[in-house]
Amino acid sequence: YCVEFRTESLSQQCALETRPYARWMRYLREGHTVCVACQPPAMSAATQRCSGDGHNAHGDKILHWEAIGNSQCQGTWKKIRQLEQCSCPLVHSFIFT
Repeated sequence: YCVEFRTESLSQQCALETRPYARWMRYLREGHTVCVACQPPAMSAATQRCSGDGHNAHGDKILHWEAIGNSQCQGTWKKIRQLEQCSCPLVHSFIFT
């Protein structure tokens, strides 16, 4: 499944990333909608969910995220909706780890 989030805030360190494999962090922006896929092995076998997917978050609950590979690139987002059939666009798509 996938979850759509609206990025509320992010640290300046995201925009400063220059390593080739991590340049995607420079394109994160406040107010953008991002789509995050929950796939094995990030999915818990017991719950069939990914940690941090905001399962019980509704309305204005602010959730925290951190980029893999640069712990200084972090921020907050709000859950918009969960999609059982993933249709994440190629841009602004991520995977839970």
